[in-house]
This record gives sequence, structure tokens and C-alpha cells, in this order.
Amino acid sequence: MAKEIERKFLVATDGWRQHADKGIRLRQAYVVTMEDRSVRVRIHGNKRARLTIKIGKSALVRNEYEYDLPMNDARELLTQAIGIVIEKRRFRIPHKGFTWEVDVYEGALEGLTVAEVEMKRETDLPNLPAWLGREITGDRRYSNQALATEGLLEAQT
Repeated sequence: MAKEIERKFLVATDGWRQHADKGIRLRQAYVVTMEDRSVRVRIHGNKRARLTIKIGKSALVRNEYEYDLPMNDARELLTQAIGIVIEKRRFRIPHKGFTWEVDVYEGALEGLTVAEVEMKRETDLPNLPAWLGREITGDRRYSNQALATEGLLEAQT
């Protein structure tokens, strides 16, 4: 069973950009949402698509299952979205032994920028880059599932 262990933060400054890769455009939609689980489809650029099932209520750790999906199926599933289709650009930034992912949201969520770091163990303590803002790990309002179904409920600070 795969586990997702991650911490999330708002991004306070553009200091990350000088170390980022070129980024990739992501489009994702939720086709099932429940309090403790979700099923989403995500299209990475126009190159590949994945179906992801996440189960769990923990702020830090959830079970995660991912599967490749034919592009035509993924595009069709986007039309079945619950709420909005999330559009964002994802950038990867290496920082002191960890890879941070910065999501710059577009469309209905434009103005929101979030960074996350995936860890191997719950006890990992990644060094926090200076460009991070407030930690939002476990703040449901900033989960992609809530953003897709409820929108951005408070201004980014």
C-alpha cells in the first residue's frame, strides 16, 4: 500500500523561481469526493494521465493509489468533474535533500500559490526554504479536493 506523507505551505515570495525547473501544466478533476476519500483524474501537460485514489483523514499521511489512464478517458472524466477543473503549473525545486513542488494556480484559483514537500517518513524534518509562508498542512480549505468543490475560502496570506 502506497502512503503519501507531505507537508504544505503557502508561498510568501518568488524566491523559489530562480531554482525551479520549467514546470508542467496540470489539469485535474475530482470524480468522487467524500470526507475521508477521493478519486481524481490528472492530466500532466498533454503527455500522460493518472487516476488517483486517496483514503484517510490524517493531516500528514494518507493511503494513495495511482494508475496510468488513457488520455481520451482522462479528458472525458474531466467533463464529469464535481466542482471545477483545477488548472495549475507545477514547478519542482530541490532544496537541501528534498524536492519541493510549487503549484501556481490559474483560472478560478488564480493568485493562490502553494508549496508541498513529500517525505519518506513522518519523522522527516525538511529544511524550510526562506520563500515559504504559513504552514497549511491539514488545513482542509487548501486541499485540492476542497478547492475544486468549494473554491478558495480565504485570501492567501
